Amino acid sequence: MKNLRNDLEERGFLHQFTNEKVFEQFEKWGEKFYFGVDCSANSMTIGNFVALMMAVHFMLRGNKCYLLVGGATSTIGNPSGKDDERPILTEEDLARNQAGIEAQFKRLIDNVASITGKELEYEIVNNYDFHKNMNVLDYLREVGRYMTVNWMINKSIVKDRITDPNKSISYAEFSYMLIMGYDYYHLFKNEWVTLEVGGSDEWDGILAGIELVSKKDGAEVFGVTNKLIVDANGKKFGKSEGNAVWLDEAKTSPYEVYQYFINTLDADIERYLKLFSFLSDEDISEVVQEHEKVPEKRQGQKFLAKTIIEMVHGKPQAEVSEKISEFLFGSQDKLELLKWLSSEEFELFYQEIGGIQYTDQNLFGMFTQSWLEQSGGTARQSLQNGALHINEQKIEDGHYDFSADFIDGKFLLIRKGKKNYRIVKK
Repeated sequence: MKNLRNDLEERGFLHQFTNEKVFEQFEKWGEKFYFGVDCSANSMTIGNFVALMMAVHFMLRGNKCYLLVGGATSTIGNPSGKDDERPILTEEDLARNQAGIEAQFKRLIDNVASITGKELEYEIVNNYDFHKNMNVLDYLREVGRYMTVNWMINKSIVKDRITDPNKSISYAEFSYMLIMGYDYYHLFKNEWVTLEVGGSDEWDGILAGIELVSKKDGAEVFGVTNKLIVDANGKKFGKSEGNAVWLDEAKTSPYEVYQYFINTLDADIERYLKLFSFLSDEDISEVVQEHEKVPEKRQGQKFLAKTIIEMVHGKPQAEVSEKISEFLFGSQDKLELLKWLSSEEFELFYQEIGGIQYTDQNLFGMFTQSWLEQSGGTARQSLQNGALHINEQKIEDGHYDFSADFIDGKFLLIRKGKKNYRIVKK
């Protein structure tokens, strides 16, 4: 196994770190670190996944990770990269968001443990519990008196907002670094945590924690951040058509995440496999070489996409996402593929592709209710143009009786044109 520093650097994670000693310390087992996630939404994004994967590499060395969900910091919002203040979240929103992020973290770590065969040690904490019993005087005494305004205004998290005459920053957002700093101090003092890992936009907050620990206890603690990931064209990683790619399947389905990675540029396959898999350099090179033999088959992208879905959502979801992609874009017999699905896989297909429950609809009603057609009139026009199909057979008669066509007496596959499919369930 490579040493920790070289592994992080060669895989493309390493951006900033406070001291080389951190890698020597965490190369050994039994150290403690933390990774924080804002609770502005009930899900992490693929962008969070980059920092989380870096944290996993520390865990794989036998170190314990504290996942800190930001019940306190999320009431203010990280001002980094923002021109305006974020909206205030209700207690109900925060509770829902925290629960969603905790569930995702547990699932992802369980999946990583299954893939790697290693038991990973972690604990989930909420920084609201650190702050809820402190009044403003306590806070000024325990935190504020140790952090100078001179130090804070020279950090980009604040500086970018106070030097631009068209922007401003509230006292609440100005204090965001203090809350992050106290998070670090609390975990250091109570759990002996000596490292925070995070994205590059968390750097100033990490430094605030290091500063506070040093001022209050005279101890040395560390920080490490990952690089901002962009693709070969310079597009920010984790954005799909302007929207974030979420790890919550209700926000971004596993199949949609799969398709996001199917669209990976050839030039990014090797780089992404280093970031989002645990394969060795030799195994990654083998995947890339096989891909380059017939790049039009996109074997590298398929391997990458399946690897990531298996880690984020689990192996069953990865296999179903692969089958859905093959169904929609591949050459495999579509009816045969559907016939061999398990009942659970079939339901996932149905949810992703879409469809309706059969309730004695006639031909045109079935195509209209499935949203393949806007009306009975457009359905008749499509019939005349030869665009309507049932179980891959073209329908030419508007009175066609399809009642005997249900496969295994359970479902029909209907299609308009070449690519627009729906499933009709009995």
